[in-house]
Amino acid sequence: METLEIKRSFQGALENLRVLVTGDTGFKGSWLCEWLLLEKADVYGVGLDPITKPSLFNQLGLEKRITHENLDIRNYEDFKNHVFSVNPQIIFHLAAQPLVRYAYQFPVETYATNLMGTVHLLNIMKKLPNKCAGIFVTTDKCYENKEWIHAYRENDNVGGDDPYSSSKGCCEIAINSFRKSYFGNPLDCGKAVASVRAGNVIGGGDWSVDRIIPDCIRHLQKNVAIPVRNKNALRPWQHVLEPLSGYLQLGLELWENLNDNSPNQGGRLLELAEAYNFGPELYSNSSVEVLVTELLKHYTGRWIDTTQSNAVHEASLLSLSIDKAYHKLGWKPKWNLERSVFETASWYQFAEENQKEVAAFTQNQIIKYIKNE
Repeated sequence: METLEIKRSFQGALENLRVLVTGDTGFKGSWLCEWLLLEKADVYGVGLDPITKPSLFNQLGLEKRITHENLDIRNYEDFKNHVFSVNPQIIFHLAAQPLVRYAYQFPVETYATNLMGTVHLLNIMKKLPNKCAGIFVTTDKCYENKEWIHAYRENDNVGGDDPYSSSKGCCEIAINSFRKSYFGNPLDCGKAVASVRAGNVIGGGDWSVDRIIPDCIRHLQKNVAIPVRNKNALRPWQHVLEPLSGYLQLGLELWENLNDNSPNQGGRLLELAEAYNFGPELYSNSSVEVLVTELLKHYTGRWIDTTQSNAVHEASLLSLSIDKAYHKLGWKPKWNLERSVFETASWYQFAEENQKEVAAFTQNQIIKYIKNE
């Protein structure tokens, strides 16, 4: 499959920058690494072995295309030594235990990975001798969800009743504490930190358990009905490339402003080094039932309602305000729900028949997104 000519979204600004991606073996991390490779960044990854078979990391052959280190971010000394050896200019921290229902079963592991892994990296950044911009990825579920109808803004309370949401709320508190305690003057300390909260991402190559799209794909490939356990839950669905474009833009702007000594740059840095939501337009927020129905436009199959009255609690209503990202960064989503589902279905259908060309197809989806085709 021939790769299209790239119209660069960042005009070569990421070329040759040392970029560290934690959680590179995960779904979002793999997509981010692929995009960074297209931008000709020097990509370094940290992560554990992929937990799914297949995994997008392996399908893209990333282990041979980036500098990957297999290590556990809960091990502070190993983590610190590796980050110092990379000496990154931009860090994207995605490593996490990302599953709500898994966190109910394994809360200690969830807090240790999500909270202490984040604290470890914040402390490592504090000690780095070089300038560095850090983008710390949490989740839309970090908010203290009152299931009200209006969209959550970045200054709403963080929290969470379930272990996963709570762990991510704790991350936001830790990030804000380090920002105020150690990174309060970015030009002086040479560090700038922002947190990013994304809605429910979909896209090709997600093989996780207990996520609606990969669950659908597994059942469709077996020609059995898709079990839907929470059909009325409303979520801010978006293609994975949407938040990643925001992460990349924010990370690059932090880095460029750290290296710009013109008057008032300190003020711009403080304005950028905050929390941001990245989600779809409000009209794209849809129920699980609507999402599954949209996916089935591209497949032959059916779904069944498997709602259980005694199931663990999962929020039924959640939406994000993206006004801040629009006004401060000029960022807005490109693909609506229909386009996002179409691109997702196309990826899985292609990958099922063309396993050796998955990386090229993935690159072309990124290029289509960049060009807004």
